[in-house]
Amino acid sequence: MESRRGPLKSAVPSNVVSPVRRCSRTACGRPAVATLTYVYADSTAVLGPLATYAEPHCYDLCAEHSERLTAPRGWEVVRLLDSSAPARPSGDDLEALANAVREAARPQERAAQAGGGRGADPMEVARRGHLRVLRSPDN
Repeated sequence: MESRRGPLKSAVPSNVVSPVRRCSRTACGRPAVATLTYVYADSTAVLGPLATYAEPHCYDLCAEHSERLTAPRGWEVVRLLDSSAPARPSGDDLEALANAVREAARPQERAAQAGGGRGADPMEVARRGHLRVLRSPDN
């Protein structure tokens, strides 16, 4: 007896299967960028770079879900940095950059003040770029 529907077709079209690992969160189809592992003995959730292989009891997360990850009350989240990814600037980095910009602007301010004759260092004899020639303390 032949079927009216014709030859049996695959339930999943072949263009849906992808070699790219996807986020483990329900209804999220974005590509995974991090792997989450729970260490139950230490009450710790470890979020690190995407594991080489999909492991059981590990969860692959997309960028959005990995950034918003929270742990249960009493648990700690440990975020391991991906050495291949560029590091995000911290508050200290931004403060150091602002201080460097301020310091770079100061020689120009001092040169303008020295040309005006007020606020100049009495020990300074000459200036060339960021270098200063100082008068000898013996003189």
